[in-house]
Amino acid sequence: MIAIFVDADACPVKDEVYVVATRYGVRVAVVANAPQHVPDGVGAQLIVVDRGPDAADDWIAENVRPGDVVVTADVPLAARCLAAGAHAIGPGGREFDADSIGSALAMRDLATQRREAGQLTRGPAPISARDRSRFAVALDRVVSRSLRDTRS
Repeated sequence: MIAIFVDADACPVKDEVYVVATRYGVRVAVVANAPQHVPDGVGAQLIVVDRGPDAADDWIAENVRPGDVVVTADVPLAARCLAAGAHAIGPGGREFDADSIGSALAMRDLATQRREAGQLTRGPAPISARDRSRFAVALDRVVSRSLRDTRS
């Protein structure tokens, strides 16, 4: 059975994850650097890791298996999970795959270089109701496909 891993410290769509996970009976690992509320009855487990800069990412990358689904805005973590055979989806509903991860990493590196050069850059836009809906639909599609693929 697959699992959904949530890179939880800054994840704005945890409630949507719980809804989809409950629909499919999939367990959820909520991985964070600090304790967070995880509702009862949704098959979710909170995993609190060290406060190191990539501790949650490292835990997820070390524990994810082929077919699992990872919810993260962290592009390098998404790349690591794809390399392990998992699926990765951002909180805006963008699914990372072998065709898109290279350009996503390049854009991330470009933004980092611009910030280091002193250029002002914006952070991510606040998540809207439309983004939440797009994410929920995309996550449902990815989980459904992964369950189908792992059963065959």
